[in-house]
Amino acid sequence: MRKSFLWQWAFFLVGLMVMALGITLTIKGKAIGTSPWDVLHIGLYKQVGLTIGSWSILTGLFIIVTTSIFLKQWPRLATWLNMLLIGSFIDFFNWLLPNTTVIAFELAYFIAGFFVMSMGCALYISANLGAGPRDTVMMIIAEKFGGSVRLGRTVMEVFAALSGWLLGGPVGVGTVILALGTGYVIQWALPKFQEALQKRMIESNESTQQA
Repeated sequence: MRKSFLWQWAFFLVGLMVMALGITLTIKGKAIGTSPWDVLHIGLYKQVGLTIGSWSILTGLFIIVTTSIFLKQWPRLATWLNMLLIGSFIDFFNWLLPNTTVIAFELAYFIAGFFVMSMGCALYISANLGAGPRDTVMMIIAEKFGGSVRLGRTVMEVFAALSGWLLGGPVGVGTVILALGTGYVIQWALPKFQEALQKRMIESNESTQQA
């Protein structure tokens, strides 16, 4: 049981790191726009300072506090880690990856980021250890107004993108692509990661029983 639990956390943590890498790649390729939430984070960075990763953490913290009050329950450990690690990894990869103003390279960054971010999101979700702060908001919107999860996500991301655009964040066709397209990649990848995790958890349990 202990080994299978470690596999869950491995998928979760690696998934967060991969997703943050993908987010950073799209930020580096922001000439055609970046994801709705990163439009907000970049807008806040331009107006106030700090770092993009810091704003990811601070907006996540605000969301966690407000949703906890609304739901009247304490967030799970994975939710806190999601908030802290994504922002920290974004700043690390933003420092590590070279900047470019060449449109072809920015486009390559964006395309790579689209797939890497989607795969990372599917990987961390497959661990089933808890939703991230923004995913929680999506569920609340869907439940409160009786709509679908997709509607909740759309409302949330339109609000984030509009707020970020007013602050000077990079909105473009890439913002629409990320808002509408990542779900399809996640939907395709999630069952595969869930199957892989389940297989490793079963193997771990069998090896423990044989020991």
